[in-house]
Amino acid sequence: MTAGLDAQELETWRLFQVMRRQLDLTLERRLQSDAGISSADFAILVSLEEHPDKRMRAGRIGDLIGWEKSRVSHQLSRMEQRGLIRRTECGDDARGVWIEPTPEGRRAVLAAMRDHTAAIRQYFFGVVTDEERRLLADLSRRVLDTIDPPLCDPDAEDSAPAGSEAVARG
Repeated sequence: MTAGLDAQELETWRLFQVMRRQLDLTLERRLQSDAGISSADFAILVSLEEHPDKRMRAGRIGDLIGWEKSRVSHQLSRMEQRGLIRRTECGDDARGVWIEPTPEGRRAVLAAMRDHTAAIRQYFFGVVTDEERRLLADLSRRVLDTIDPPLCDPDAEDSAPAGSEAVARG
């Protein structure tokens, strides 16, 4: 991998990788200590909290957070056991199941959102200038455009059967 990178590129890439991992780890630890939930719990609970109906199908959650079906399923099972989410039957589709937060899950995510925002501001936005933030946003868009990841269509219907969610380029 490094054969084609010069010393400055290699150093930049390694610093970026270490920074990203350490930031993820720091934010994970803060979520655990401040709200008692993992970043995986947080990703799912935020998706549900930000949805107008406060409920979604598992496949839609996976699309929004970029996870494989099996990972979402396992995480939802763990969260259900801990009382953070519940599954309810979908009235218009006997095979369908809605995922929705329990009152405990909503309390956890609302508390976590405040703390998580403060941590992101402290560890990330607090150390970059407005110009650097704009540059990073532009750079991120260009990298994403280059790798062309499939992004979920935020306007797709949640009532469609699981697995049939519309996927569009963002």
